[in-house]
Amino acid sequence: MIAPQLVIERALTCASVDDTIVIVTDSSDATLRWAGNSMTTNGIATSRRWEVISIVREADTVRVGTVSSTSVDPDDIEAVVRASEAAARSAEPADDAMPLLPMESAAEPHDWGRSAQHTSIDVFGSLATQLNVGFDGEDTLYGFAQHTVDNVWLGTSTGVRRTFTQPTGSVEINGKRSGASAWVGTGTTDFEDVSVEAMLAELSTRLGWARNTVELPAGRYQTLLPPSAVADLMIYLMWTMEGRGAQEGRTALSRAGGTRVGEKLTDLPLTLFSDPHASGLEYAPFVVAGSSSDSVSVFDNGMDIERVDWIRDGSVSALSYPRASAQKFGAPVAVPGENLVLTGGTDVGLDQMVADTERGLLLTTLWYIREVDPTSLLLTGLTRDGVYAIENGRITGAVNNFRFNESPLDLLRRVTEAGATEATLPREWKDWFTRTAMPPLRIPDFHMSSVSAAQ
Repeated sequence: MIAPQLVIERALTCASVDDTIVIVTDSSDATLRWAGNSMTTNGIATSRRWEVISIVREADTVRVGTVSSTSVDPDDIEAVVRASEAAARSAEPADDAMPLLPMESAAEPHDWGRSAQHTSIDVFGSLATQLNVGFDGEDTLYGFAQHTVDNVWLGTSTGVRRTFTQPTGSVEINGKRSGASAWVGTGTTDFEDVSVEAMLAELSTRLGWARNTVELPAGRYQTLLPPSAVADLMIYLMWTMEGRGAQEGRTALSRAGGTRVGEKLTDLPLTLFSDPHASGLEYAPFVVAGSSSDSVSVFDNGMDIERVDWIRDGSVSALSYPRASAQKFGAPVAVPGENLVLTGGTDVGLDQMVADTERGLLLTTLWYIREVDPTSLLLTGLTRDGVYAIENGRITGAVNNFRFNESPLDLLRRVTEAGATEATLPREWKDWFTRTAMPPLRIPDFHMSSVSAAQ
């Protein structure tokens, strides 16, 4: 297998259209599974995926074609380039056309010639040892751990060269006891910061709460959302904060004559932001796009990414705009982030928020979240693996599951308390998004729209 840098240079050399972009991603992936208190499977895999993006410029018309490949045969490079160019010539005109970034905007990085980094099954050594101790306990454990290292190289015909290595890991543990079920999970880059002992202790506490059960009807309840559930809701909000859609009246961030940028959502000083340099949550500080959307553009490949405050001090602050849309609508360029952080709460933890609750629910995780109405960002979904009743500052038992109907925007308008921000793993979106830090939130009237039979 030839070096990724050579794939890029050979592809660019044999290109015959106006502009060409080549992206190569070398990945290694380690996985570990367990069920019924025993290890079941583990494995390691390596792969390469590369894309050629061809751009044909004719008078006022610009067309784009993209072809991807997993081939490691250097003799296939020219064929992939030709296929990409053919796709470009037959494509519809691109409405996000811009000049590619010049070389001086992103000088060749000092580590351009480096080799790919890899993971191995050894990354789970401490995790497996701690799990084996847990397998001897009273709870039946199931779960999954994954560690992926993605090495990206990006090159363009204008001379831009960028590279980045992205380690991503997560571990989830589901515990069962006497018919009750609970879930905990965490994200990580190297598993050095994962305490299985603490995760198992949290599972045991939640399963202990389920010794008593409480049946409640649908309705609106004062509800505490832990950081994981907050992350699932805020990620969906960030995904929908597209400037073009808002400008054209298609999203919940639209309003007559423009967008909701500047609108006050809450008096709490909450700030929701993405930052490629956030400690422990880093991601590639430049655009890597194999295709265009309302949020990102292939023409912006290699462009620097900076911190974006989507919500600042309780007000909508920014929407995502590629360069073309930003120019069209007179807005600042903003790129969707691969991490998400919500700050501005107090230093109070979830346990204290429970202690301060006279009557309410603790909702631990969400799943099967789907959009009902894009114009209000109304979402529906189910609770899973633990809803608990709070009475006079104490958890008194597990409650039946519910279907909920809520909008993340409306939740921010109604939130009455935000606690301490901490790194967390979103359960619903963990396959696509693991780098988050969120506070627990208190919602005075969370809408449990119906009782769910799900167990």
